[in-house]
Amino acid sequence: MKYKDYYETLGVKREATEAEIKSAYRKLARKYHPDVNKTKEAEEKFKEINEAYEVLGDKQKRQRYDSLGANWQGGADYTPPPGFENFGFQGGNGYQQFSFGGGDMGGFSDFFSSLFGDMMGGAAGASRGGFSSFDFGDLGGQQAYTRQRRSKTQPKQEDLDITKTLNVTAKDLFSDSPITVKFNDMRKCTQCPPNGGYCTHCGSTGIINDNKSIKVKLPKEIKEGQKVRIKGEGKENAYGQKGDLYLIITPCDNEYEIKGSDLTKDVEITPPEAVLGCKKEIKTLHGTIGIKIPPMTSSGKTLRLKDLGLPKKSGGYGNLNARIKIVLPEKLSAKEIELYKQLFKM
Repeated sequence: MKYKDYYETLGVKREATEAEIKSAYRKLARKYHPDVNKTKEAEEKFKEINEAYEVLGDKQKRQRYDSLGANWQGGADYTPPPGFENFGFQGGNGYQQFSFGGGDMGGFSDFFSSLFGDMMGGAAGASRGGFSSFDFGDLGGQQAYTRQRRSKTQPKQEDLDITKTLNVTAKDLFSDSPITVKFNDMRKCTQCPPNGGYCTHCGSTGIINDNKSIKVKLPKEIKEGQKVRIKGEGKENAYGQKGDLYLIITPCDNEYEIKGSDLTKDVEITPPEAVLGCKKEIKTLHGTIGIKIPPMTSSGKTLRLKDLGLPKKSGGYGNLNARIKIVLPEKLSAKEIELYKQLFKM
């Protein structure tokens, strides 16, 4: 069999870093992916670059490959090392497959199989009891190319958690009822056929887009930036494992400023009301109430209204701070303007 120069296949130097190898692979995979390039040559090239990346993208396999030494020149005849001579070859789905004591190495060359058969199949693979998936689904929404080893379970490795910002109003925090949270969950499709056929799950886009709606009970006295964890509402992988949903609380209210269980809202008065004092009716979460604003009240002054804020953890309610804001009338008569002129001259 012929020696394969995987570095040449990916167009990188032998001392290339992991990042350089991954970048080179991605560019070639996009160029020769069967969904993009329909030629027979592209199909073969795609298999070659995937095989090369399977080796050079894995630290252990790359080390074994590099151990062949400098005497292994590209194109030279290759004799498998001791212990790799007895392989069974069988055809399947248009690709050559290689059997190693009951293992399956479909889609890879005999050179690859002779080097890594003991790592991928047979007794060694069975003893590990592991399941690995080599997934190329991060190539910009293109079809995933997946190779799987036989097994039924895989340890949780990928990040299945979802983090979202949740804008809440004072009314949301005041209510004892759960609020409805809607969010969009985009994830890679795990059902795409490995042979590049049409996928009914994602329409061959490689992406599943789910709109979710859940009920969330917000804790009392929650603070800005605090996270609320909703267990089991994150992403789900092909093995049924689910992550969690984390909601980052962000107060967003046009009427109230929220700080813990205390609220602050602006109360608008005119200049004469500020000088002479007045009575005002204001709306609160507890209902409409009347307040008395004393004479000579400056803009920015706050009046504390006890127990008219948000619920506390310990029971009861926080305070509502009525912040005075002096505003001018939208229209003034000529007589009113003249009176202001006289006040200005005094």
